[in-house]
Order: sequence, then structure tokens, then C-alpha cells
Amino acid sequence: MGAHPQGARRVAIGAALAAVVSTVLVGVGFGVGAADEAPVSAAPVTRAAPAVPAPAPQAAEPAPRERAAAPEAAATGTAAEPVAEPAPAPEAATPTPTPTATAETPVSVPVRSAASAQFVPGTPCTATARACVDLDGRTAWLIENGAVRRGPVPVMIGDEIDPTPRGTFQVEWKAEQWTSREYLTQMPYAVFFAEGGIAFHEGPQDTNSAGCVKLTHDNAVAWFEFLQVGDEVQIR
Repeated sequence: MGAHPQGARRVAIGAALAAVVSTVLVGVGFGVGAADEAPVSAAPVTRAAPAVPAPAPQAAEPAPRERAAAPEAAATGTAAEPVAEPAPAPEAATPTPTPTATAETPVSVPVRSAASAQFVPGTPCTATARACVDLDGRTAWLIENGAVRRGPVPVMIGDEIDPTPRGTFQVEWKAEQWTSREYLTQMPYAVFFAEGGIAFHEGPQDTNSAGCVKLTHDNAVAWFEFLQVGDEVQIR
């Protein structure tokens, strides 16, 4: 029986394809084999280890003083006892000086009083006064340097209702012509020395005053000219 022409063609085409495939496979197999036979040697990559920070140096603890004998103990092989520091010696107490009793001479301070003060002769007042009045005797004096300069002279004083005050005073102010605001009376040559308008001044000698010391005209002028602000006045 004779072969079919188309079948033979297909066999020929198949054989050609098989030959091509074989050629391709052989080429590929050859290349892969060459690559296996001649491997490329690559230098190994060395990875650097990560840097670890060095620990910070710790401050050395000061060795206690008892360890000072450690080297000696190591040399001798015996444990050294700790050396105790000597206690500081107590300071010597400073002796307190004993006060020496000394006999002091007492200083006598004179106390000035009406009994011991020096009185001006003939008056009830002391030498510090510049004007002196005796209410019981209704007389007055001017005194200078512990001695009577003028007096005694007669005066009129206050009554039981408006008495003249007793005590030691000072001249406060003066007025050659003055009118009492309370009694609306004239008070020439007034020398004021106490509260309430009490003053030496010119006035009649036949009536009592409202507490002032009234003088005759001449004596009032003399008192006004002699006495100054701040002078001491004693009424006894």
C-alpha cells in the first residue's frame, strides 16, 4: 500500500520542528553548563559590626581612711585593723577673771529743795527767782544774783473766789498796754507768768484782783522793765 502524500509532509514538518527544538535546547544546555563550570568568584562582603559605646568611667570612690593600712596587710598576709583618727584635743577654757571688789567712794548728789536751797535774805524765795511774792504778807521783791534789787513793795492779790496761784513760774510774755478780755479792765505794764492770764500789772491797791498781782504805777513800770521772758517767778 503506498504512503499518503500529506502524512509524509506532516512527518517532515514535525521532524524539522523537533530538530529546531533540539538545537535550541542544546544551545541553552550548553550555556547553562558553561555558567556552572566557570563560576564568577565574588569577594565576600564583610559587614562592619555596630559600634558599641564604651561605658563611661566611674569615679573612683575615695577610699576610707581605715583602708590606708591595706597594702601593709597584703604584704604581711594579716588583716590590718582600721586606724581610728585621733579625736581633736578640747580647747582650754579661758578662765573668767574674778571681779575684784573695790570700795567706791559714794558720790553725793545735792538735791535742791525748798528746805536746803539758799533763800534770799528777807524773802521766802530762793536765789533762782527774779521776782518774789509773799501772799500772806502781800509784799513783793525783785531779785538779782541772789540779792534783793527792789522791795519789799505792797501788792494786791486775788481773793478766795479768784485766788492768786502759788508755785514757781516763768515769764511768758509782756504787754505795756493790755485790756482784760474777760473783765474788760485795763492792765498797764502787764507781765504774764501763769495760765488764765495771771500777771503783774498796774492796778488800784484798795480792791482785790481776779488772781493777778497788782502794783502801784512806779512799781509796775519797774517790774515791766526788769523782768524778761523766761525769768523765774516764785509765788509763796
